[in-house]
Amino acid sequence: MKNAVRLFALLAILVMALGACTPAATPTAAPEPTKAPEVAATEAPAPTDVPVEPEGPFRVAVVMPSAINDMAFSQSIYDALVRIQEEMGGPDKFEIVYSEGMFNVDDAAAAIRDYASQGFDLVIAHGSQYGSSLQEIAPDFPETSFAWGTTVDTFGQPNIFAYEAAADQGGYVNGVLAASLTKSSTIGVVGPIETGDAKLYVDGFKAGVAATNPAITVNVNYIGSFSDVALAAEAANTHIAAGADVMTGTAQMVVGAIGKADEAGALWFGTQSNQTSLAPKIVVASQVYHWEVVLSQMIELIQAGTLGGQSFSINLENGGEVIEYNPDYAVPAEVQALAETTIKGIIDGSIKTK
Repeated sequence: MKNAVRLFALLAILVMALGACTPAATPTAAPEPTKAPEVAATEAPAPTDVPVEPEGPFRVAVVMPSAINDMAFSQSIYDALVRIQEEMGGPDKFEIVYSEGMFNVDDAAAAIRDYASQGFDLVIAHGSQYGSSLQEIAPDFPETSFAWGTTVDTFGQPNIFAYEAAADQGGYVNGVLAASLTKSSTIGVVGPIETGDAKLYVDGFKAGVAATNPAITVNVNYIGSFSDVALAAEAANTHIAAGADVMTGTAQMVVGAIGKADEAGALWFGTQSNQTSLAPKIVVASQVYHWEVVLSQMIELIQAGTLGGQSFSINLENGGEVIEYNPDYAVPAEVQALAETTIKGIIDGSIKTK
């Protein structure tokens, strides 16, 4: 029995010894985390300064007393707007709408208000008779810009521009030309109403004649109307009967006077628009208004946030007034040279027109 116990004890000791000789398991290191492949950093593209295009065209509405083809006051503003439209890229960039023949002030006021309510960027009241209406309407539309002429009065309103023509300057040049070409030493002038650029033109014309030859007689007849063609024709006949062989006049009614001058073979000097096409044989030259010179400035101001409060003037110096000769009438070289010298003198201030 004792021998069996010893044997069992020896076996247990042997098992323990063998377990102590078995090598311990080697711990396995945890794998390192996989790194994403490195990508070279790229700079974000610099922002491009792209001009913001306006949502739609610049919209202009104009109300005028006569027709857009009157060869005078109304046509002068319409032609200027068309020239701006061409420069700005066409109707998609510059929209023009108009109401013509608005000599009735109440009708004109209704049209001005209607255009303002439609959200036009600029509403032009092209006529000094529209001033009181504009003064009432403009405060009701503070986000709309208005312009009117010919005047320098903005009524102190921040959304009204005013514009005028130094019509005496071109009138003076036409007077110099007329005095140089008359043979009878009698010149006739058909005026509308003695106000605004009409009066400036007539006064400048008379001054130009007097400076060239004070012995010439200048007969002036204001007919009291801007639009009465028949009265203008009658006034022209009176001048012709008094011996006038050269005439001039201003406003849309002059088409009647030009017709009578053409019949009598009397020379004609135009203003506001180029009137050559009315009588190519007798029109010598025209003072032409280029309102785009000042309208472009107004448009730039409006686009920058200034809706009014400023007045503008067109003249010989800024190119708003241009003497355009009839290519079919041969002005003597020495007479045209005198006219060009006169223009330079007016611009540099050595010649005073009033």
